[in-house]
Amino acid sequence: MLVSAIVLLVAVAAVRLSSRTGLPSLLLYLGIGLAIGQDGLGVRFDDAELTQVLGYAALVVILAEGGLGTKWRDIRPAVPAATVLATVGVAISVGITAAGAHYLVGLDWRLSLIMGAVVSSTDAAAVFSVLRRVPLPRRLAGTVEAESGFNDPPVVILVVAFSTAGPLDPWYVLIGNIVLQLAIGVVIGAAVGKFGEYALRHVALPASGLYPIAVMALCVLAYAGGALAQGSGFLATYICGIVLGNARLPHRPATRGFADGMAWIAQIGLFVLLGLLATPSELLEDFGAALVIGLVLTLVARPVSVVLCTLPFRLPWRNQALMSWAGLRGAVPIILATIPMVHPGRDSDRIFNIVFVLVVVFTLVQGPTLPWVARKLGLGGGGGATDLEIESAPLERLQGHLISVGIPEGSRMHGVEVSELRLPKGSAVTLVVREGSSFVPTPTTVLRRGDELLVVTTDAVRDAAERRLLAVGRGGKLAGWLGSTGSSALGRRR
Repeated sequence: MLVSAIVLLVAVAAVRLSSRTGLPSLLLYLGIGLAIGQDGLGVRFDDAELTQVLGYAALVVILAEGGLGTKWRDIRPAVPAATVLATVGVAISVGITAAGAHYLVGLDWRLSLIMGAVVSSTDAAAVFSVLRRVPLPRRLAGTVEAESGFNDPPVVILVVAFSTAGPLDPWYVLIGNIVLQLAIGVVIGAAVGKFGEYALRHVALPASGLYPIAVMALCVLAYAGGALAQGSGFLATYICGIVLGNARLPHRPATRGFADGMAWIAQIGLFVLLGLLATPSELLEDFGAALVIGLVLTLVARPVSVVLCTLPFRLPWRNQALMSWAGLRGAVPIILATIPMVHPGRDSDRIFNIVFVLVVVFTLVQGPTLPWVARKLGLGGGGGATDLEIESAPLERLQGHLISVGIPEGSRMHGVEVSELRLPKGSAVTLVVREGSSFVPTPTTVLRRGDELLVVTTDAVRDAAERRLLAVGRGGKLAGWLGSTGSSALGRRR
């Protein structure tokens, strides 16, 4: 416990260092694992099967947090392109990377296919942590985020299929298996998410801290249900997270904060564990092979798959270029590299070493340079109004709700009078907190950025009140007359 606490505190401090230097924090966590491993402080750990199990558990938490933080309105237009990238794009990337590993590095075709499948998945943790700090256009960021959440299941299926002993299944069997598992994952994830949304909105738990625990438990339930149904548990987790993250659940900001903390613990533990599993003295032997395969993946396989898969969607070349460079790798390829290690008799240690070096080198190159590339391509601005931060707490005995509303920078609620909110009958703004002091507002009180509002509403009009607050936050005082994005509602009726 002492060692674990020290490692965790050092890792937390490393987050601050990584934010200042621009280095992805995963590299620092891997470095901590290497430092305390057998070539460092002498801690010996070589259980690939345990690493795989714990890695899957950590990935469930990371995908759940990613889904909870994904705004459906941002990724909805990007779902078709992301789906094609996560399926057809993965197949293209696997083929090109495997050819490079075979002809340039000398791996046999079976190992080359394993290598191509392992490294062809963009990493959800790396993408979520990096892209959310880069103000990209919503559709572009949504496409990359959705792809990173969708492409893990097909890659897992391919790696398992290529790693098992015996002849490979025919290509049409692999494709049918992937489609079936993805469909099952979507259905179960959506079903568990909708069930959780209904239950949490109609059951008042005795403590606010139980809501975040319930949400994370539902995401784990989606994974387990998807896996037991022979579907994709990872996709079920991500879909469940999206459903719950976009639902108007009680204590939503607290849930997001809890999930974010759990994801950080999962990433820290996972990367330190992967660093422990690696042997630095063996990594250098495969540095050249990792560099060659990484160059093929980054400069050929990823751009070709992006260009071919986005042709039907007519994306500008700047978007295609940034998506090609934003194919970040992280923990997922290293976890997948442990799958062939479980099966003896293969050159699996070399696969792990190549993937480890590839991830470190190319994350070190791509992660810090992604904001610079976005600016050079003229894609550095996200645009649009910032959504309000709304938290709801049920008052079961009073048959009402307390809604806490934070007005962030960029919200169009700035400058709106309380009376101009035009909240539905049965709801009212009862308190405003501004610059550390609170007061009861009047109908003419002008709201400002940074204000915290306390709105009391009955159960019957709670949803309508939240919709109205979100509409004003996006469209200003004329929301309803002019749409929240500024388009005329009257013009549409005509």
